[in-house]
Amino acid sequence: MDSLRRLRRRSDFQSAIKGRRFHSGQALVGFAVPSDAAQSRVGVTVSRKIRSAVERNRARRRLREVARLHLLGPGSPLSQVGIRYDVVLIARPAALEVSFADLKAEASLAALRLFKTNP
Repeated sequence: MDSLRRLRRRSDFQSAIKGRRFHSGQALVGFAVPSDAAQSRVGVTVSRKIRSAVERNRARRRLREVARLHLLGPGSPLSQVGIRYDVVLIARPAALEVSFADLKAEASLAALRLFKTNP
């Protein structure tokens, strides 16, 4: 995920979390808010319930890869709706236990729920 498509500031994360679009799944929680930025951006964070720093970093890497493939790629729901969003993905402890294929499937489901044209 290139640096222009990442959320970095705390205020950006907070505004996305306060948005009306929300998805809660087994391995991740997703929030989205329409943005005025030049392109859609994604931020990834990990729950402190994952105690080990090594595990938190692994969960973060897995979610970033899912975001790169399914939220920011050319065939992503973000590019199809034509609206730019700021998205925050929060990893839950199950993000380490589920297979990568299941994590991608959950991210696809989250994308469908977050990026419907009607809020």
